[in-house]
Amino acid sequence: MKKFIYAFLAIGGLLSLSACSEDSLITTPTDALDYETMMSDPDHAMVAIDGIYRSMYTPGWSTDFNTHQCFGISAYTMAAEIMGDDHIMGASGSGWFWYDAAYNVKGRFTSAGWRSYDLWNGHYKWIANANYVIDAMEKYVANENDALTKNYVLGQAYAIRGYSYFMLAQWFARTYKGHESDPCVPLYTKPTYKGTTGEPRATVAAVYDQINKDLNRAVELLKGIPQQGPTNMSYDVAQGIRARVALVEEDWATAEKAAEEAIAFSGKQIISPKDFEGNNDVKKDNVMWGAQIIGPQASGYASLYAHWDTCASYGYRAPKLISNSLYNKMSDTDTRKAIWFPVMPEGSFAEGKHLQRKLVFSDPSQWLGDYIWMRVEEMYLIAAEAECRLSKEGEAKDHLMALMAKRDPSYTCDKTGTALGKLTSDETGSLLEEIILQRRIELWGEAGRVFDIKRLKQGFIRKSEDGWPGGLLLKGRPTDDPENYMWVLTIPQAEFDGNKNMTLEKDQNPVGDK
Repeated sequence: MKKFIYAFLAIGGLLSLSACSEDSLITTPTDALDYETMMSDPDHAMVAIDGIYRSMYTPGWSTDFNTHQCFGISAYTMAAEIMGDDHIMGASGSGWFWYDAAYNVKGRFTSAGWRSYDLWNGHYKWIANANYVIDAMEKYVANENDALTKNYVLGQAYAIRGYSYFMLAQWFARTYKGHESDPCVPLYTKPTYKGTTGEPRATVAAVYDQINKDLNRAVELLKGIPQQGPTNMSYDVAQGIRARVALVEEDWATAEKAAEEAIAFSGKQIISPKDFEGNNDVKKDNVMWGAQIIGPQASGYASLYAHWDTCASYGYRAPKLISNSLYNKMSDTDTRKAIWFPVMPEGSFAEGKHLQRKLVFSDPSQWLGDYIWMRVEEMYLIAAEAECRLSKEGEAKDHLMALMAKRDPSYTCDKTGTALGKLTSDETGSLLEEIILQRRIELWGEAGRVFDIKRLKQGFIRKSEDGWPGGLLLKGRPTDDPENYMWVLTIPQAEFDGNKNMTLEKDQNPVGDK
């Protein structure tokens, strides 16, 4: 913990919004010497990088309100999951994440305790601190003893910045394809200080251009350098993020190549569901990126598994369920069915529904369980989707079958084509639809389902027969329209208060659904 605190204080504190204007909530370097000392060599800069990673799974650092639902990457992914169609909150419980599932957060942009502020503030903190590292390390003249360390540190900083802008773009703008000229988020690539003029919103295309520049630079610097710990963004992780970005851009060739590079250089392999039961151990052979949670870092109720594990308080009162429709898509020989309980009996608290046991504590008595952010199985599915889009159906089926051979011994696939339905529930029988279906099952709870719905430009309809409670059916709202603004968050008021180049009237995203 001491190392974590030192890292952020030395590089300028936790930068709270996108810029450092006089009126913003920014904390800045106390004096220039602290920054220069901290960034005087790659070893010191690595401490700063470690600090950024630590914040990616720490509650209460991006906002000190609603911290039980604000604990970094895993919280953001969970919010995007329950905004979709497959991952159901069975009840409101204590209220955490219920407002995300109900699409009842956009009007709360004036508060520092809701999703808009948490996401904006959190990712811009990572960007701001990465900018300090990039600025210092690009200027640093390495010698033969620390050149490799410099590349490792600098590559991670670029990967962090690219990843952060990618997630901001996913949350605060419509999907890339067809909306390239839409306003997205402000871009900052240099250190920001008190008095720095806030930037205007860049276009979606400009933001994705920066994302690609950062990730391309990251893979260039990181290639050939082994991952030093599961939380570090290594070459294969950076390629995995590039593959995710390319899917959104519909750049199928890059998605295929990046996914295959990630598979090849990770050294990871597909393993059976029973071999990674609980999905809570970064040491498993299929895990590419995640956070190892040790005793002093366990955050009790403000943690992922407190909300997931049915044996935990929140996980019991607000059980996480798979939709009945998706569950029924699995054959009886699909070993993934064991991830969910069979339908709960009459009179149970989740009657007629399927409770999850995919993500649970490794040691509930100590609140322990690692956070998994990328598995190699995802890369096989990305490669398969990209190849299908490129009319390379043989290769697509090879990647799909490599996964399914570890999932369902009876599985076969003779489908073809790329047709998708207007709604996620409309079936076409195509190969692409089959790949997406297996992605929905395999990455349930892990991928942020609403992001896929956005990029695939499909609508969805929630149904009570799938297990959705009445309060989350979203009746009368345009979830069937992929052009809706329900999936685009509002920008926090604090940004407008501190950024002279953005105004509420001109730059705020629609507060309504359209």
